[in-house]
Amino acid sequence: MPSNDGINSEEANVAGWEATQGAVIGALKWGSVAVILGAVGYLKSPVYRTTTIQFKVFLQSSAMVGGGIIEADRRLRAWEAEVRRRKRYLRDRAKWERYEEEMMKQFEK
Repeated sequence: MPSNDGINSEEANVAGWEATQGAVIGALKWGSVAVILGAVGYLKSPVYRTTTIQFKVFLQSSAMVGGGIIEADRRLRAWEAEVRRRKRYLRDRAKWERYEEEMMKQFEK
């Protein structure tokens, strides 16, 4: 008998891994952009050069966390849409098969 425990279901585990992959990819993408912008800021801006190392780390980590959140959310929403599409297909296919069975029974009479 299938479990109704949504937190420990296989579907929830796959969703968690999908969000984790999105978070890592987003942190890498946005972190690399922040490094490039930081280097440009260091070369071009005297204001950026005079900021403390703590503030520069804060800017870098903020970009990485924000990117991780945005990408994880995007990947999770895409995965949920795919799951809904698959479930809708299976539901429609079952409905069509029941319809075909009813029609075959009517024609046999």
